Amino acid sequence: MAIALPAGAEILPDPDALARAAADRLIAVCAAAPAERIAVCLSGGSTPKRLYERLAGPDYVGRVPWGRVHWFFGDDRVVPWDDARSNVRMVREAFGHGAPVPATHLHLIPSDAGAETGAAAYARALLDFYGADRLDPGRPLFDLVLLGLGEDGHTASLFPGKPALAAEALAAPVPEAGLAPHVPRITLTFPALASSALVLFLVAGAGKRDALRRLSAGEDLPAGRVTSLGRVVWMVDAAAADA
Repeated sequence: MAIALPAGAEILPDPDALARAAADRLIAVCAAAPAERIAVCLSGGSTPKRLYERLAGPDYVGRVPWGRVHWFFGDDRVVPWDDARSNVRMVREAFGHGAPVPATHLHLIPSDAGAETGAAAYARALLDFYGADRLDPGRPLFDLVLLGLGEDGHTASLFPGKPALAAEALAAPVPEAGLAPHVPRITLTFPALASSALVLFLVAGAGKRDALRRLSAGEDLPAGRVTSLGRVVWMVDAAAADA
């Protein structure tokens, strides 16, 4: 039986179709962005990786305004940037040599500084980019936030029952992850994710069905707490939706 998805959710046939649809959304966001700088918050995981590879591929690379887009990270593990578990490494590999990303436009979480220090530094970097000491509800920090859904209902590194769920700073340390690999992490918080014009959840695979069912049943899971100054849109493949 198909899962009751959030209102306005889109069901795509498979992960490749989902990546194409997400790429089209990103291109549309960039085209509509009124400011010279466009801020996109990236997610880790295999489904977003397909999106990044597509953006750097021949069908899309010429359509992305690379000189205007600034890329941020929703979370990362406290490991070296060349570690296989690092979201930085994943994004760099996915973009490869096809994406002409200016070096100053890839805003890495300083995981080498440790969870506490790195979180504080990234929160400061976000505000510096924003150009104010606090977020204005009338002006979003991000034009687009990309998020995934964990099998336990987490998103970014906001795990059920962890202190980061209540953090008010824009970035928070996560000393112990709720799922493997159990290494410390740094995550953006709900206030940071909410300062967005569009949040796009990308969900693929049968392993996500249970989390989607729990969300649709009204269970209080971290992914269900995400809000936006604009819209929150779910893009789900048929396997995850059990369609």
